[in-house]
Amino acid sequence: MRDELVKTGEQVVEMARQKGVEAEAFLFYNRELGIEVAQGTVETLAEAEELGIGVRVIKEGRVGFAYSTDLGPEALNQLLDRAVESSKFTASDENNSLPAGRYQYPELNVYDPEVRRVNVEEKIQMARDLESAALAYDRRIKVIEKAAYEDSEFALAVFNTNGIKAFERGAFCTLYAYLVAEEEGDAQTGFGYAAARRVKELDPARVGREAAHNAVRMLGAKTITSRSVPCIFEPYVVTSFLGVLVNSVNADSVQKGKSFLAGKIGQTVAAGNFTLVDDGTSPQGIASFPFDGEGVATQRTVLIDRGILKGFLYDTYTANKANTKSTGNGVRGSFRSLPGVGITNLFVLPGVSRPEQLIKEVSQGLFVTEVMGIHTANPISGDFSVGAAGILIENGELTRPVRSITIAGNLQEFLQGVEGVGEDLRFFGGIGAPTLRVKGLSIAGE
Repeated sequence: MRDELVKTGEQVVEMARQKGVEAEAFLFYNRELGIEVAQGTVETLAEAEELGIGVRVIKEGRVGFAYSTDLGPEALNQLLDRAVESSKFTASDENNSLPAGRYQYPELNVYDPEVRRVNVEEKIQMARDLESAALAYDRRIKVIEKAAYEDSEFALAVFNTNGIKAFERGAFCTLYAYLVAEEEGDAQTGFGYAAARRVKELDPARVGREAAHNAVRMLGAKTITSRSVPCIFEPYVVTSFLGVLVNSVNADSVQKGKSFLAGKIGQTVAAGNFTLVDDGTSPQGIASFPFDGEGVATQRTVLIDRGILKGFLYDTYTANKANTKSTGNGVRGSFRSLPGVGITNLFVLPGVSRPEQLIKEVSQGLFVTEVMGIHTANPISGDFSVGAAGILIENGELTRPVRSITIAGNLQEFLQGVEGVGEDLRFFGGIGAPTLRVKGLSIAGE
């Protein structure tokens, strides 16, 4: 695979030079496997494989783009011509350029051949073990909506006429479960998840128990009266809020005036115990990779340092506009799309407090286990109003489950109100967070 992608990338670059065009070849190979089981029986087993190339050209400040799954010499030549032709219909912008030079890419162990070597039967058994562990956790677990194993093996290559030459392989695997617990006419759902670079690092039993625990703990949940109290958000819920913050630290959004953080570099935007980082080189991160979708080396970028806004995420275009350097965040969904600013591994730096201690220090509050509708938050003002569920905190202890409530606030006030940071950093895909305690949030109930 390496030889084919490298050879193709070099061919496109040479063709572009002969035509006098500034060009980039982005090659992507991906193999995906998905397995779902129900009552021990395989319901879904699907494997897909894809290989393709996207060619971006820049001519007189105009961007042209075309893609194909045909890597033959004639097809590549036609592809390049199509990209050049499409550039005639786009606006000229002096900030359009391709990255230049030879980067020293970080050495990251992001590929494990065991993902392919482990046979399908073993992967099916992992999904079965997950399901069995969930059912064994509590008799009230009645329905396993999904018990699944997935993995992906991929390779990326980026070559351009400015000297970029990059190739690397990667792989990861996941286990997850959705299930339902029932008791006396009440039904509650639970979710469990794990992702790793190596199959042997996945623990099916732990994922199954987690999903079951998350469902059972919410049985009998009822609403509460409206109040303003400290809220403790478990890691998965915090990552939902970070999903909104992604837009606000994106240089493209900032430059378009669509971020509440625009114009606030150097200002205090969060509590002093809050540090936000994007790190494409993190050993913990499932999204780590030596280079981004433009061939720029990834790096660790501190966005908020102990409450102070330090910077934003850039690709080459937005970096040119800001007269700065790309942070290695030119992200692509596939070979069918142009790069745009995106995250690698975005996470809150963990603190030193155990989650139990954060709870114990609260006399009256709410332990939030789920939020719904966070995507409706306003990225410009930071205002949000979300449905939520959780467990009431009374005298430093978790007492009874709560649902049918709404939590409203402002994202910047949320960040500035962080008064406790847990030690339990956990990633869900490319976003990670520890438990956070936030003061004085408005809860609407009955």
